[in-house]
Formats: sequence, structure tokens, C-alpha cells
Amino acid sequence: MTTLTRPQSKKMIAGVCAGIAQRYGWRTSRVRLVFLLSCLLPGPQFILYIILWWMMPKSSY
Repeated sequence: MTTLTRPQSKKMIAGVCAGIAQRYGWRTSRVRLVFLLSCLLPGPQFILYIILWWMMPKSSY
């Protein structure tokens, strides 16, 4: 497994979902879909995304 980083390619907004998918070997589209569906529920999902965007380093490739 790789470390949790935001990739330079395959990103749509900040690369958080792509980084999570890459780290755990999941499909990027599935992680994005789960995130979008979770935004329909009450909770701090959007704030968590921004925090991860700030905390996750960019990958060097």
C-alpha cells in the first residue's frame, strides 16, 4: 500500500477522494460516489473534506 497523499493526476477538485482510493486500492469513482451520497446526510462531511485537503500532502508524481 502507498501512503495517504493527493495525486497530481486523476483528481477532480483537490484529489482527496483519489488519494483515499489509491491508498486503499479502491476505485476512485466509487469513493467519489460514496462521498457525494454521504453529503446528503446531515453531518460534517464537507468540513472533513476541507480538513483532509489541508492535511494530505501532494504526491511527487
